[in-house]
Amino acid sequence: MADTLLDVRGLVTHFATRRGTVRAVDDVSFHVGRGETLGLVGESGCGKSATGLSIIGLIEPPGRIAGGEIVFEGEDLLGKTPEEMRRIRGARISMIFQDPTTTLNPVLPIGDQIAEMFRYHTRIGAREARARVIEMLDNVGIPRPHERYRDYPHEFSGGMQQRVIIAAALILHPALVIADEPTTALDVTVQMQILALLRRLQEGEANTSVILISHDLGVVAQMCERVCVMYAGTVVEAGTTEEVLENPRHPYTVGLIESIPRLDSAPPAPAVSPLLEVDALTKHFPVRRNMATALLGKRRVVHAVDGLTFSIGREETFGLVGESGSGKSTTGKVIARLIPASAGQVRLDGEDWLALSGDALRRRRRDVQMIFQNPYASLDPRWSVFHIVAEPLVTHRVVPRRALRQRVSELLDAVGLDPSHAQRYPHQFSGGQRQRIGLARALALDPKLLVADEPVSALDVSVQAQILNMLRAIQRRYALSILFISHDLSVVRFVCDRVGVMYLGEMVELAETAVLFREPRHPYTQALLAAIPEPTTRRLRTMVPIEGEISSPIDPPSGCRFHPRCPRAEAICRQEKPAFRELAPGHHGACHFA
Repeated sequence: MADTLLDVRGLVTHFATRRGTVRAVDDVSFHVGRGETLGLVGESGCGKSATGLSIIGLIEPPGRIAGGEIVFEGEDLLGKTPEEMRRIRGARISMIFQDPTTTLNPVLPIGDQIAEMFRYHTRIGAREARARVIEMLDNVGIPRPHERYRDYPHEFSGGMQQRVIIAAALILHPALVIADEPTTALDVTVQMQILALLRRLQEGEANTSVILISHDLGVVAQMCERVCVMYAGTVVEAGTTEEVLENPRHPYTVGLIESIPRLDSAPPAPAVSPLLEVDALTKHFPVRRNMATALLGKRRVVHAVDGLTFSIGREETFGLVGESGSGKSTTGKVIARLIPASAGQVRLDGEDWLALSGDALRRRRRDVQMIFQNPYASLDPRWSVFHIVAEPLVTHRVVPRRALRQRVSELLDAVGLDPSHAQRYPHQFSGGQRQRIGLARALALDPKLLVADEPVSALDVSVQAQILNMLRAIQRRYALSILFISHDLSVVRFVCDRVGVMYLGEMVELAETAVLFREPRHPYTQALLAAIPEPTTRRLRTMVPIEGEISSPIDPPSGCRFHPRCPRAEAICRQEKPAFRELAPGHHGACHFA
């Protein structure tokens, strides 16, 4: 094809392991046209990232490209020397990686890191390189780029770090950009900003082609003209985005699409009788003082949670949503008694939960248990699964030691794990299986309330569906109440009876799930819902992201904390804090104009 930029033919990439050779990429073929965006989708381990790394020549031992052709602008890249590939990378083909914290050098200012591209690939001087870097930082939406040129990566938020990565990838106007899960670790509003930025830059004069590697079919629907679905190292289905998403042919593609929680999913019926009552809950963290603030006697705090009020009914699933920094995880940790509250009250079964201490707290700790976001970090790698699940049973003396093995087997079976695997260690399980282990540990004490902090955000969409369905079954079986903390509104819509929306430590809207998604009243909630990419080409939205970043919780804005980013803000919003009031029966919000 005359307009083909990249043609991958029969690509095979192997990895040598102790158990034999793994064919990570197995006879993969596709092409990318000039100015086109192609999506590579599938679960973790399907070979999509290995395909991208093979194209750009970054497969390292024990991996190797065992066969095929990668023809880029008429040249076979597999015939290039390492030095020739180094000249191509960055200048003609660049890559945007998933995690900017591992991509950026923490000890170099971001401007210098981007300027290195000019020093290696061009002969322009340092002054012109600096000017071009500042121009590109401005293009990707970094405020005050001439000042922030000298800032280090840790001084930027996750979304801003990803913008820096995009600036570095595009600074030399490459013909092809490989974007490997560029928005997976970001909140939905920041994700929308990054996708809109990529689309705007791609549609500029450079006519850049993009390979978008993702497991999020909603993102693919928004961004890609064509899609290749990968499974076990092979492409099982390919076609236009509309063909693949609206009329999938392969059973794996059908299952992948059906695993996605939809915004129109029917939530369960709401509960009534309260188990947990939270009243004006506040949590402030002191900021380490420097010499100047110490001499002036200033005491600065992070306003993580400010005056939060809500309740959770018996056998109800209550969702807390918001961007990173909104305070939702801190709220969960305070309720689980992992960190102390600064003020406010939490009543559990009518008892003052935060006032308990000593033996009284020890006896009641079993009533509130927590499962964490990262199943890789929340399990001790030195303990067997039996030891992990049995520990709370032993600590709280729930069952006699002779009955431990039987109880652990029952718990593993309840979460869909084989009890015969109890002597294995966490590293021998997949991410979804590790999350099941964490759930088994939490259920060991027969809790009344389960605090689930982003329990599926680190998992592939099909594994997410398994865990969510299992959570609902477990809830019915154990009569659990669940505080479900998430930034994924599609997941929240699927599992929660009611939802509270947090912004910068405060509750801005609370309603039954169906009502909130049908009639959002607060501008922030409306923006969150508008930012959700849906896995369909029939309802493609114009991407209009929320402008700006969430303000600092050390110095939150006066009045309504959302006003610096709100398109409807007026003078009263800057001057007067809106009351959190009932807007309709069961529907509360904090907006002057709701």
